[in-house]
Amino acid sequence: MSTNDHDDGGEPPEAEVEELSREEAEELIDEIERRRSLKGLAALAVAVIGILFSLFQLFLAARSFTFSIPIPLAPDWQVSLQLLQANAVHVAFALTLTFLMFPASMGDGFLSRALGRVVDAATDPFDAGSPIARAVTGVRDLFRWAFVDPNRSRVTPFDVVCMITAALSAYYFLTEFSEIQDMRVFGLESGAPVTELYPFLAPVLGGVPVLSEVSWALILGALGVLLVLEATRRTLGLPLMIIVATFIVYARWGYLISGNTPFLGLLAIPQLTWPDIIQNLWYNTENGVFGIPVTVSVSFIYIFILFGSFLEMSGAGQWFIDLAYAATGTRKGGPAKASILASGFMGTISGSSIANTVTTGAFTIPLMKQSGYSPEFSGAVESSASSGGQILPPVMGAAAFLMVQYTATPFAEIIILATIPAIVFFFGVWVMVHLKAVQEGIGGVDAAETTSIIEHLKTGWFYLVPIFLLLFYLIVERLSVSRSAWFTLVALVALISFIAAYSDETRLTLFGTLAAIFAVDLGSFAVAGVPFTKLVGGAGGAGLPVAEAFGIVGPRIGWYAMLAAALTMLYHTDVQSKFLDLNPTVQGAAESAGDRTGRDLGDNQLFRVGTFVVKSMEEGARTAVPVVVAVAAAGIIPGVISVSGLGPNLTSLLLALSGGSIVVMLLVTAVASIILGMGMPTTVTYIILISMLATPLVEFGIPLLAAHLFILYFGVIADITPPVAVAAYAASGVAKSDPFETGVKAFSLSLNKAIVPFAFVLAPGIVLLRRKADAADLPLREQYRIVNFGDLAELSYSVPEILVPVVGVFLGVVALGATVIGTLYGSVNRAERAGFAVSSLLLMAPRLLSTSVFDLLGFAGVTVSVNALLLDLTLRGVGFVIFVALAAKNKREAGATRTNPRGVST
Repeated sequence: MSTNDHDDGGEPPEAEVEELSREEAEELIDEIERRRSLKGLAALAVAVIGILFSLFQLFLAARSFTFSIPIPLAPDWQVSLQLLQANAVHVAFALTLTFLMFPASMGDGFLSRALGRVVDAATDPFDAGSPIARAVTGVRDLFRWAFVDPNRSRVTPFDVVCMITAALSAYYFLTEFSEIQDMRVFGLESGAPVTELYPFLAPVLGGVPVLSEVSWALILGALGVLLVLEATRRTLGLPLMIIVATFIVYARWGYLISGNTPFLGLLAIPQLTWPDIIQNLWYNTENGVFGIPVTVSVSFIYIFILFGSFLEMSGAGQWFIDLAYAATGTRKGGPAKASILASGFMGTISGSSIANTVTTGAFTIPLMKQSGYSPEFSGAVESSASSGGQILPPVMGAAAFLMVQYTATPFAEIIILATIPAIVFFFGVWVMVHLKAVQEGIGGVDAAETTSIIEHLKTGWFYLVPIFLLLFYLIVERLSVSRSAWFTLVALVALISFIAAYSDETRLTLFGTLAAIFAVDLGSFAVAGVPFTKLVGGAGGAGLPVAEAFGIVGPRIGWYAMLAAALTMLYHTDVQSKFLDLNPTVQGAAESAGDRTGRDLGDNQLFRVGTFVVKSMEEGARTAVPVVVAVAAAGIIPGVISVSGLGPNLTSLLLALSGGSIVVMLLVTAVASIILGMGMPTTVTYIILISMLATPLVEFGIPLLAAHLFILYFGVIADITPPVAVAAYAASGVAKSDPFETGVKAFSLSLNKAIVPFAFVLAPGIVLLRRKADAADLPLREQYRIVNFGDLAELSYSVPEILVPVVGVFLGVVALGATVIGTLYGSVNRAERAGFAVSSLLLMAPRLLSTSVFDLLGFAGVTVSVNALLLDLTLRGVGFVIFVALAAKNKREAGATRTNPRGVST
């Protein structure tokens, strides 16, 4: 692979081009996320529970909360769930997998070390063989056996106890729901004890005072909340667990705060008992563990995670990376630009910044290093772009689905809202890597190392079909999010199965089988009004008109394609698709199964496709576990705010602290989002902050959707903000670079992601929001709407409110790139960088500057009245003039340098 020459004094290319293997990448992710690497029975348990979890969610997506489970040689098992029951089963699955996949302790924590020192101090006065020393050492070994997993390789007894408790909780929800409904009226203390609910336990537990006297619902609720806290500690870290636990403690003892205390008096709440708190946090679908965040996870998030998993296991991830290189690899700084595109594509598959960074970066970072970018810059580019996957439509991250629920906005409108800021972000990173390539003289890869886009599309065009189909269902058909994801997932599996069975030798069999299946079912509906499977079983009645029968059979084409593909692969056992290249994980799992059974299954296409389906469901569950735990834990915070009545007081407190300044309020929100989001999933940050800060922002007149998107953006920025830049640190592990410096560079590359939110909350036209004509008569939350084509055709509105701000943001990103990198056409000196910085601010967010000035004047008692739109356009015009003047000057100087060999080289 060849690139332009450069002189960076770095390591030789041979030492830098080494890529991470798939196994090494997975090990790095496991290490960062502190996951276990299980084998044997424990690994099988994770796989089975994960597949059951995915099947449960697929049934919900296909049939909602009422569905039937087919049982061979017996009547189907009819299942009808209430929302609370579905949420409880959902969380129980996640908790069980958490206790399997994440160790309670690796023996390196503060408590483990402290207990170790206590044991050493206790045994020091005695000989090693003395009874006391042996007894103390034995107790320590017992605790280690019960709790500690130093090598992340075994399931401990404590994990088993936690899993059993989680299962008992789900069982109680499923079997005693009528009692739960009664307790909503009479309270948790009215519930029956366990010995009354399950009389067969009375001989064993009847003498235990707590279990025989206290409500079993109260005990399970308390244990359930503790399990969520423990799962939070394992998956997301101790800080978040402490934050959530603090809110629970506040709910119980917040009444001790005196209402007469300045400022803090606003946080005083009524006295609550433990049964009140547990009932609201554990037996409630409005707030608490099973509140709105978990409901969104059940309805939207999991099925989209599963969609991404199927897409990744189908081989789409590597194909998207190769597509990015085909599009940009030969350009100046091509490997870095390909990294940006690949990370954007992968964002459609993975909502995790860490997973996106490592899986994409394992391929892109070594190529960036070889082309001439430093290891720190290479890691920064990958982590910065990968963190943008959560804000890039059409799939986005889990927080986007929460935004749908919290704002009561269709997902199609969320896509429209988020598109321009996301494009601006990726364009901004693109500009910076281009300018860095100009500065360092970095070229692209050799054209011989890449294929043309057209050739590449010919080999994998089918990977794009599910994405376009998803957009069709969401935007054109306007189906619900869950139904759109379900139909797209069925189409994806059908497409992959069909492609897997297709070859020159099998195509006649494949298409003939599909036509026959379609015709048989069509004929069955036309003759008897039922599908062929029921007709064979003896059912049937009056036939349907052919057109009506076709309307029923047509939408089932995906299922027919799966069946036709399976029959074809069963007949042609040696078929090899010339297009499909499944993820290596699938191939590895198929070969591993073949080794265990003593059969050569790795080359059997039907078995590989079956492995693809099963592995996708398992990997989807693994990916979903931290997300489900995160939303369950984060739901406790709005639950406490709701049950304590804290919300209005908190809004009043924040408004008072901001001094009525919208700029101060935005800055407080931004800083809080970054600090809270350090080391935490964006989902958690979003839930916590919208519970506390969304209402105050709307009180300032900021559109509701813009306020939510503002919080989401700064939650994403936390992933690449030192000192806890988890995505940047993951990239540094791949790039073998300095973690802190990689984080600093990643943050600088993402600076536009920090400025754009200020731009769109102060100029809502950037996110295509328009104030309604009757806004003055509407509640604050309902005063804005998404623009339509009529708004765009109204030039007196669309030009100053949408076109000019959007163009200004894009130009401002270029100016910001020159400021950060120090290069445009040529080198930019300090004074010019300052000028570019000013022009960037004026082009992107002029109202941030003008509003700050007006707020300062207001504090001084000076009131200024101006036309806000006219001032906005004027400041953008000033920024444009500064930018054009500096760019023209830089271009002249760069041209003079190139024509004068003795000039300063750039």
